[in-house]
Amino acid sequence: MHRLLPALSFLLIGLISAPAQQPAKPKPAPNPSLAPIQDVAGLPRVLLIGDSISMGYTLPTRKLLEGKANVHRIPTNGGPTKNGVANIAKWLGTGKWDVIHFNWGIHDLKYMPDGKRQVEPADYEANLRSLVATLKKTGARLIWATTTPIPEGELNPPRKFGQVKEYNDIAAKVMAENGIVIDDLNAYITPKLATLQNPHDVHYSPAGSEYLAQQVAAEVTKALAK
Repeated sequence: MHRLLPALSFLLIGLISAPAQQPAKPKPAPNPSLAPIQDVAGLPRVLLIGDSISMGYTLPTRKLLEGKANVHRIPTNGGPTKNGVANIAKWLGTGKWDVIHFNWGIHDLKYMPDGKRQVEPADYEANLRSLVATLKKTGARLIWATTTPIPEGELNPPRKFGQVKEYNDIAAKVMAENGIVIDDLNAYITPKLATLQNPHDVHYSPAGSEYLAQQVAAEVTKALAK
C-alpha cells in the first residue's frame, strides 16, 4: 500500500496541473453554392465551372434560370487549371450537359512563395487546350468566362498576382481557335468595380455577385435557345 502512495500522488498532481482541454472550434458551415441539386425533369442541364467568383454567382444564376434550366456547379472551388485537368472527368460525371459555362484564371496567375505564378502562361495555355478538348467531347454548348479584374495595391488577404489581361488574352486565343463563345465578365463588371467589388479584394459584394449572375444567366439563355 505504501508503495502505491507516491504513484497515486504523482498521478493526482498531474491531473490537477494538466491544462483544461479547449473545446473544439465548430467547423464553418459549407458554402451553400456547393450543395448538389436535384434535376427537374424535362429541363436542360447547365454546369458552372470556376473558382470562388463563380461560387458567388451560382445561387443568383440558379434563381434567374429557375424553371428554365437545372443549374449545377462543380462541388468545390475550381482553383487553377492544373486542378481542372486533374479533376475534370470527375466533375463532368456521366450525365448529359446542355451548356457548360467555365473559367480558370485568378488562381493560375497568383504568385507563389517561390516567386513564380501558380501556373505560368505557357502551362496555362496548354492546360486550357487540354480542358477545352475534354469539354468539347461532352457535346454541350460551351461558354468561356473571362477572368474578372484584380484591384491595384495591397490586397486582403495579402496576395500578389500577375496581369489578368495576359491570361485573358491567352484564353481568348484558345477559345477563338475552338469556336467557343466568350462571356466577357471582365468588361461587364469593370465599370461597376468601385461599388460592387469588395475593398482590397478580388471578390464581390452580394450585389456584385448578383450583377455578374445577370450576365451569366443571359449568356446561358442564349446558348439554350440555340
